[in-house]
Amino acid sequence: MITADSIADAAIGLLDESGDFTMAQLARRLGVGASALYNHVTGKEEVLARVRELVSDRIDTDVFDSVPFFDALLVWARSYRDAFARHPATIAVFATTALDGAGRTTGMYERVVAAFLRAGWPEDDVMTTLVALEDFIMGAALDAVAPADMFQLRSPQDAPTLSRVTAAARRSPSGTRPAQASFEAGIEAMLTGLRVRLARLSA
Repeated sequence: MITADSIADAAIGLLDESGDFTMAQLARRLGVGASALYNHVTGKEEVLARVRELVSDRIDTDVFDSVPFFDALLVWARSYRDAFARHPATIAVFATTALDGAGRTTGMYERVVAAFLRAGWPEDDVMTTLVALEDFIMGAALDAVAPADMFQLRSPQDAPTLSRVTAAARRSPSGTRPAQASFEAGIEAMLTGLRVRLARLSA
């Protein structure tokens, strides 16, 4: 049975495979005529809005109701990264697609910005800080699916220092994948900086 969500699911599959889709491709994927899709969605823009909802549904915002702000922000950031790492092709799409029309995603942002305000964040700085966090998280989501040998050189002698520190990272006893370790280091640094920023802005 064709539904708006099944159309969005099919669109995610096409995005994962090729980075884009047309309504005709969606119809073929679902085994129906293109006109059948328009009984459930108005067009590609609505499909993208619903795709955004399906991805962002996996981002944890309930945590803001139960733990201190910065602890909650860490959980939110981890779930945000994981949600988009599962579908990295959606990152480029959503970076250029307006939020309007994605009601559940809008609700997610509403809860997050409300948590910022409850934590004492100045209203005129909330979006600046939130977008800065998203810039880092989206980059980390792409890094999560990047090849593990991105910095591996055929001729280590061309960049001996780079080769040495890259090898040292691979020997790290932490057991954490390099992309995960980089994300954790980065989000720790960002949250540390945001604590300082909030204190300064509140002074």
